[in-house]
Amino acid sequence: TTSPSSTTPLKPPSSPFFPLLGGGLDEQSTMVQPRLSHCIKLAFNHSKNGHRNFSSGLDTPLPPSVARLLATGPADPSNVVVNGFVRSLRSQKQRAFASIGDGSSLEPLQALLTPAQAKSLSTGTAVRLTGSWHPSPNPKAQSHELHVVGVDILGASNPSTFPLQKKYHTPEYLRTMPHMRTRIPFNATLLRLRSECIAHLTTYFSHRDFIQTHTPIITSSDCEGAGEVFNVGSSYTGSVGDKNDGTFFKSPKYLTVSSQLHLEALAQSVGKVWTLSPTFRAEKSDTARHLSEFYMLEAELSFTEDMNSVMDVIEDMIKYMTYKLMLSPLLGEIESNRSHYGPHDEDGHGSVIHNRWENITSGPWPRITYTEAITYLQARPPDVHPFEHAPTWGLGLQAEHERYLADTVGQGSPVFVTKYPKSIKPFYMLPSPTNEQAAPGQETVECFDLLLPEVCEVVGGSMREHRLEHLLHSMQEKGMLPPGPVSSVTDEQLGELKWYVDLRRWGSVPHGGFGLGFDRLLGYLSGVQNIREVVTFPRWVGRCDC
Repeated sequence: TTSPSSTTPLKPPSSPFFPLLGGGLDEQSTMVQPRLSHCIKLAFNHSKNGHRNFSSGLDTPLPPSVARLLATGPADPSNVVVNGFVRSLRSQKQRAFASIGDGSSLEPLQALLTPAQAKSLSTGTAVRLTGSWHPSPNPKAQSHELHVVGVDILGASNPSTFPLQKKYHTPEYLRTMPHMRTRIPFNATLLRLRSECIAHLTTYFSHRDFIQTHTPIITSSDCEGAGEVFNVGSSYTGSVGDKNDGTFFKSPKYLTVSSQLHLEALAQSVGKVWTLSPTFRAEKSDTARHLSEFYMLEAELSFTEDMNSVMDVIEDMIKYMTYKLMLSPLLGEIESNRSHYGPHDEDGHGSVIHNRWENITSGPWPRITYTEAITYLQARPPDVHPFEHAPTWGLGLQAEHERYLADTVGQGSPVFVTKYPKSIKPFYMLPSPTNEQAAPGQETVECFDLLLPEVCEVVGGSMREHRLEHLLHSMQEKGMLPPGPVSSVTDEQLGELKWYVDLRRWGSVPHGGFGLGFDRLLGYLSGVQNIREVVTFPRWVGRCDC
């Protein structure tokens, strides 16, 4: 299966912001690149004037990857060097064929050897092959092949013990050896998908004046308030000061559950910030959607007064990234893997993955309120299988509710659900302006979730409460502070959140932000149903291998 992008011109996704980042950026970089090395040399090679020489390293000759060889061929067909691993080996009387992969492509490179050259090779062997590039007698399989002249075994592999033979291995089996499973071609594709997504996201944020930053992994608070945190310990036994309570930091610390609070502080300095960093949850959910360590893409936007503006950024960002992915070989590789190990869509018009990516990039995504969602769920036709959990206003949406909303309201595209009840959301969320007309207990907050078919929630975000007195009052309502006049709240009562409250004392501005479950999104884009397969070294309750 090949990517439809090779036959059908792709249109940029419909988005209010996408034109600001249009394809012109890529075209400009393509024009500049050939001149880059020359310009660097002109700027820094001033040996005649007594200055030290500068070498950019851009012209350093490195062997091309398998993917580049298959796509464009070598610069010198008579002298080709290939580094990689033997995926399979087939020997005949007069010749032998080896499939060589280096992780850069789902498809291997075909190498033609003599039986003597192939004698010491086996599946898994790391090799450096030299030879010449020739048209293949079977161009349908591969346009060219490498006629090997020299074989250098860089790392031998015992065929009797090598755990990854040329056959299908179940995900459950591969999870027992996370240090090896990325050598499976499709798992290497998932690694490259992750890398390319990060590259496109970095470009997107950079050209919209977001500042990328790094936030602490060790924190003082649980900003989600769920208590599902990992405590940070230390083997250090010495004194740490006068108020030594036996802990390294003098008080309990945790692995971060979100970068949000620290990003809010940084956003008040530079306006718009984002980070992609590990997040930790000590929850015992043993499902295909949960991990104990996962990556979150989080962003905060200062001087933003409308929740719709934050949702616009999310929609535009994911559309931009997906559109760029559709221009790469990754779509074809994922489709090819599904053609061997996964289903096609029922209509037979291309793969499920291609349709999924098109649904992301086309049309505006529906936005409904939580109240509308509950009403819609309660009106579900009686002939449809009933929900296990009855949809009830004031309770969180279950996975079965989110899945039904994504399938029916979105009809294949992502769906935003907004304005959840205040009673079930954290203290820092901004109350909805309509709360003055709401009945007691019916108040909502300016927040949203983004739902994807099958995956359910993949993004959560909100406007943040930026007013000091209102924030303190919200903390009182959540039982985080004692009742009474907020003016009498002491620093001791604020505890580890004093610094966060201080952000509202001096120059606080309206702001909002979001967190995107990066691994869940990768699972959706790749069609991998279990999040454990898109993470290189997954950790979940009871398992922390390698």
